[in-house]
Amino acid sequence: MQDSAIKAVLGPTNTGKTHLAIERMCGHSSGCMGFPLRLLAREVYDRVRAIKGDANVALITGEERIEPPNARYMCCTVEAMPRDGAGAAFVGLDEVQLAADRERGHIFTDRLLNTRGREETMLLGSATVEPLVRELVPKAEISDRPRFSTLTHIGPRKLSRLPPRSAIVAFSAEQVYTVAEMLRRFRGGAAVVMGALSPDTRNKQVELFQNGEVDYIVATDAIGMGLNLDVTHVAFAGLSKFDGQRMRRLLPAEMAQIAGRAGRHQRDGTFGTLGGQNRGSATPEFTEEEVYAIEEHRFAPLTHLFWREPEPRFDSLGTLIADLEASPNDPVLRLAPEAIDLATLKRLAEEPLGQTIRGPGNVRRFWEACSLPDFRQRGPDVHARFVARLWQDLRGGYLGADYVAARISELDNMSGDIDTLQGRIAAIRSWAYICQRPDWVLARDEMASRARAVEAKLSDALHARLTERFVNRRTAILMKSLGENPDLLPIELAEDGAVSVEGEPMGTIEGLRFTVDPSARHEDRRMLLAAAEKALPRLLGEKAEALAASGLEDLEIARGELRWNGQQLAKLEQRDGTVTPLLQPAPEVKALPEGPRTKLLAALEAWLAAKLEPLAPLEKMHHASANPEAGSQARALLLNLIAGHGYISREKGGIEHLPKEMRPFLRKIGVTFGALDIFSPLLVKPAPRQLLHALGVDRRPLQEAMLPVIPGGKKLPSGYRPAGDQAIRIDLAEKILRAAHETRAKAQAKDRRRKFVLDLALPVSIGLEENNAIRLLGVAGFRVQRAKPLAEGQFGPPRPDRWEWRPSRRKQQRAAPARPREGSAFAGLADLLS
Repeated sequence: MQDSAIKAVLGPTNTGKTHLAIERMCGHSSGCMGFPLRLLAREVYDRVRAIKGDANVALITGEERIEPPNARYMCCTVEAMPRDGAGAAFVGLDEVQLAADRERGHIFTDRLLNTRGREETMLLGSATVEPLVRELVPKAEISDRPRFSTLTHIGPRKLSRLPPRSAIVAFSAEQVYTVAEMLRRFRGGAAVVMGALSPDTRNKQVELFQNGEVDYIVATDAIGMGLNLDVTHVAFAGLSKFDGQRMRRLLPAEMAQIAGRAGRHQRDGTFGTLGGQNRGSATPEFTEEEVYAIEEHRFAPLTHLFWREPEPRFDSLGTLIADLEASPNDPVLRLAPEAIDLATLKRLAEEPLGQTIRGPGNVRRFWEACSLPDFRQRGPDVHARFVARLWQDLRGGYLGADYVAARISELDNMSGDIDTLQGRIAAIRSWAYICQRPDWVLARDEMASRARAVEAKLSDALHARLTERFVNRRTAILMKSLGENPDLLPIELAEDGAVSVEGEPMGTIEGLRFTVDPSARHEDRRMLLAAAEKALPRLLGEKAEALAASGLEDLEIARGELRWNGQQLAKLEQRDGTVTPLLQPAPEVKALPEGPRTKLLAALEAWLAAKLEPLAPLEKMHHASANPEAGSQARALLLNLIAGHGYISREKGGIEHLPKEMRPFLRKIGVTFGALDIFSPLLVKPAPRQLLHALGVDRRPLQEAMLPVIPGGKKLPSGYRPAGDQAIRIDLAEKILRAAHETRAKAQAKDRRRKFVLDLALPVSIGLEENNAIRLLGVAGFRVQRAKPLAEGQFGPPRPDRWEWRPSRRKQQRAAPARPREGSAFAGLADLLS
């Protein structure tokens, strides 16, 4: 082993690296190769089997094991690859740059450092890993191979302009099938390759493309890991993917790995993005730097690889966890982030279950159970529960064949929707993995065969279900009806707002707005909208008339709009001289036929007029402000009250200009002249304040219940004034101040003394604290003189505090500027300004 040759063949795609490794392996008496994907392992297995024969080649993946008794060549996924290379003369490791992957990198690093062939070891991968190979494997003979063909960027292309023999790469199952369906409609169809498909289904799909039955293939980014196809152009449906933690943009090296599938052998290839996928959304574009890097195969080298202790001690769970979390000694290695197997181990070790695991054998076996991949992708909690249940069965020995057969049989069900089938495939992959373990399941070979068969059936059923789904009966109906007589399109509207045509969903109507069925494809949306434009005016008109006659119970005013079940029917535009706003119909209402539109708007106006009844006092102010008999001073005060939405402080109201003879005129329309505020008591109630806020007229904070007293603050709700560290509603503040003035008047009528006793029971009963009540009274000119406490030795009730009223003369004088001489030009100007 120490004298075996170690060769690293690094470089871009389409350099024949994998082909070279296969030739070298077949030239040895035995060989073992590790691949990043089971699809790639299966492809190479088929190629080597064609050369060496079925009896001499084994396929070992997490979910599948084909091991002839005398097999001398092994094609494996890296995780399933024997750490010692099974003693093979040749060992190959493909895509070694994946040692920098956060989730699986530590496994690639371990194979890179430790797995060797007796005679030859070959490392294949990107040139970005070259500095790290030199550092970690100094004996390696590094060579590069030129790309057989050139790779050229040609920019975005719509589906209608994609060249034949193109591969479209997407990064989600939904996007894969969306693109495949569009190609089926416009370009005759496409093959589909995804990790969720069984190898047999994947091979059939590839044959469709390779044989020329279809000119396009749609695949996930798995196509970048060595699947060799006769592709001339690679189109990226997106440039971002979810990497297990977040959505991120692909790195240039990852882009090149995928784009490099174009131009196999001596044929040049092109790459670009797929344009025109979604109207209104930007087409993904490569930057100039990314294009240069891909075309010239120049990428930033990797700076570190991930590592985790490959041979931990199994003395106890604590020792095992400590070893798995130990940092590497080499500076170019980084401790791998916590993967799902370690997260599961740590989670279960803290539970009572972990306390029962003793001895190296049990600890090792428990770690193997925790290493079960999370095929279902449900997160650490759910996966840990599955592993815990599995361990309950494994701790006593083997899983019984009847038990495993029952679990597999539960999943042998081809019914259900797409999500259900995908969930079953993930579950059967877990059982396929379990059945591969030689020390876990009795009758292992039979159970593994059953699991593989069910997985293949589920994959085929999933593929068939997706195909059925995208042969869209709804679209066929619409295309036929729109072409013949669209006015007779049999569209129906259900009570829940669902719109359908001959039982096929078109979308929904929320309020009076039509929303296309979210599952509709991009090209279907135009037909659905065209059909809606023809048939929906009649349906929406009937709905509008029904709404107008219904009493509009679900109608509400919010943020200056009329809303029905959350949908806008009209905007409310404020007008001078009235509280009743102008209705500005929403586009959906404007699009209604004239008759239903007129009826609906009339009903909305009638509903709005009734709803605005609590604002009648404000409406009276508007009318009075336009009355010539009111006089300029009264009109000025009314305009101030209207601007204040029903109240204003005396200081800002300009009351000093109002003749006393005009006050009865204002009191008749509900204006109260308080000690501190001028207001309409009816407008500081909850209903009018809520209405003004909903109309968007009063933008100050709202206290919906208009509680008597609330905590104070810098920005008080509408209708309140400060009182110390509390705030009180202005009408109640006036009630307190009026009671104080009445008490003062009664006291002075008896003995003409300025000082009097004031009972604070009223403000305290309203909710004001005593100190805050004193501060409120102080603003109105009331001053308190605290009573002296009783002298020592005296008994009896405490003396009451004494009050007096001393309004600030200086402040009143500042607030009342001198009136210009009557009859002068300045007096006339003052009247105009007021």
